[in-house]
Amino acid sequence: MDGLASRELKGIVAPLNFLVPMAEKPVAYNYDPPPGTPVRTGRQEAHEVLVHDGRAVADRLSLDHEGFVLRRGPTAVTNFYDESQIVSVFYAECEEIVKKATGANRAFAFDHIVRNEAKAAVKGSGVKMPSSRVHNDYTTWSSPQRVRDLMGPQAEQLLKQRYAIINLWRPIAGPLLKNPLALCDAESLDEENLVASDLRYPDRAGETYSVTYNPAQRWFYFPHMQADEYVLIRCFDSARSGAARFSAHGGFTDPATPPDAPPRESIEVRMVVFFPPGA
Repeated sequence: MDGLASRELKGIVAPLNFLVPMAEKPVAYNYDPPPGTPVRTGRQEAHEVLVHDGRAVADRLSLDHEGFVLRRGPTAVTNFYDESQIVSVFYAECEEIVKKATGANRAFAFDHIVRNEAKAAVKGSGVKMPSSRVHNDYTTWSSPQRVRDLMGPQAEQLLKQRYAIINLWRPIAGPLLKNPLALCDAESLDEENLVASDLRYPDRAGETYSVTYNPAQRWFYFPHMQADEYVLIRCFDSARSGAARFSAHGGFTDPATPPDAPPRESIEVRMVVFFPPGA
């Protein structure tokens, strides 16, 4: 989406939270850290950003260029708070969706996050708060490492061909009014603004990208998303040319949100996809 086209779109001005540049590597814990250790290092700063209404150009967006697309489709899941339904039903749906959308010949859904501000307050619910900082889920190190973690003996052979990590994000209930998702046009995202950040689990270490602010970044969202809509986000692509390798996203506060808007309910499923030889 070129800059001229994006300037012609409607949008809102809203605060997005970016990492303040820092000398050391940021660290975040996905569990309660040791006493006296902060859950996350690094300071966030809010920048007022024009977030364009992407619905007017939804048919022009692509994973290869902008790094995200909006789609619509049903699901057979009746309860997104039922872990067994997500794994047994939704994972397979997501894998079929992403293969058709990308041309990949193999897809493997490997984890998910359900977000709901109200349910996240219940200890042990497994539900998380909406993320309110700009980030990208995978890096040049953690992407191949995730393939190795997941695919075992097949991994090294699979890593010789093109692969990508795709996030499927959809509301559980709609219209989604609170904490919508902002998405950065990948063609406006400078790799200098991607800051590799440690993500520590009890049993392993991961790595994500925090994002620093750049006024050249172009941001989009899809207002009032319904429960039958979803966004595909390309987090990483091993191709070094011809496709957006990275993207960035984060929840934000829409100044037009009604004060009585219900909490955002959403689910995101992450998948690794593998392409045919030569793709």
